[in-house]
Amino acid sequence: MFRKLLPLLVLTAVAPAIGQNEPLRALPVDPSEITPEGAPADLAPEAQEEEAKPLSPGVVKLPERKPAVKTDAPSDVGNLPSGEDAVRLQIFLDQENFGPGVIDGKPGRFTILAVNSWNETHGHPSGDMGPVMTSARHKVPNAFATAVVPQVATKWVDTGLSHNRAKQAEAKRMSYRSIAEFMSERYHTDVDFILELNGSKNTWGAKPGSTLIVPNVRPFLIEEVTGKRYEADPEMSERHVVVDTKQNQVRIFEAAPAALLVEEEELVSDKPVLVKPRPNHALVASFPITPGKPQFIHHGVWKLNNSVELPVWRYDQSLLDTGKRSNDALNIPPGPNSPVGIIWNGLSKSGIGLHGTSDPETIGRARSAGCIRLANWDAIRIPTLIRPGATVEVR
Repeated sequence: MFRKLLPLLVLTAVAPAIGQNEPLRALPVDPSEITPEGAPADLAPEAQEEEAKPLSPGVVKLPERKPAVKTDAPSDVGNLPSGEDAVRLQIFLDQENFGPGVIDGKPGRFTILAVNSWNETHGHPSGDMGPVMTSARHKVPNAFATAVVPQVATKWVDTGLSHNRAKQAEAKRMSYRSIAEFMSERYHTDVDFILELNGSKNTWGAKPGSTLIVPNVRPFLIEEVTGKRYEADPEMSERHVVVDTKQNQVRIFEAAPAALLVEEEELVSDKPVLVKPRPNHALVASFPITPGKPQFIHHGVWKLNNSVELPVWRYDQSLLDTGKRSNDALNIPPGPNSPVGIIWNGLSKSGIGLHGTSDPETIGRARSAGCIRLANWDAIRIPTLIRPGATVEVR
């Protein structure tokens, strides 16, 4: 799904998202209610267009601003970077499969969690910024690139997509509502950051062939999402997933996580000495999530039952309002603006799954009615890390 980090990546532009979706992103659903669309004829994989071109450091001037660290942030990471280094750090973590959330140059809670996960894997103390920042500067010399809006954007943008569910059920697919929205998700950011980098005129005036400044990250290529159903895998089906509903993070392990993953003390000459933590190579990835509301969270250990791209979503207002199914449900077509995003990973607990979202900027905030939401660019990586048969522990 993802290409190696190139001098830059393929590009596409999209206009800003219009309006807000409903406060409840996804209803609890049974696997039977999420069905694969299959690959529409016009969505077959297409040849890659010209690559994005990296910009030299310092070309893009970001305003001075403090990192967006909140009081509820986990064990503070000292000296969080700002400006171009902040974007560089977020890109590096993203490409290492330790998702920092939206790449926007404003490192906050999710960036701190990602840093700590990366440190855990490599045997560095929690909160140590030195090693990860050194690696980020080495691996991501160019934090920004100019990307060409690809022609394929015309297939995935519908400026007239309604917010009314009945009208959505009549649509061909749940497309992006603008080139800005298309381009922001493609480069793991939000429309606000695209606007900050390019200005209103260039952002809203973008069309296929236009260029936009974007984070120099491997792009999420929506045109390569064609409705595939993923099967079990000898290695990935044996992995273990921990959904931490307190930290709002999903962590993926080669096996059940070790009992001790952090620094430990040992007595030397009757004095406690802090021993360097052991690398936890079993931790292979972590991503920010939004779990369901507390009353809807199903704690326990489940199995991953299925993994399907471009799911059709069954929308039942009666189920949302009363908890009872009705015969008036609507089938909402697949697409990036579907409430379940571009992929459904269903658990053995009926109606619960890890899935994408139409609003990546709300990850960690607006809670759903039961499922576990990830940004589409993170959700699409799930079947590259785990497959049906893997255990999923909801804590």
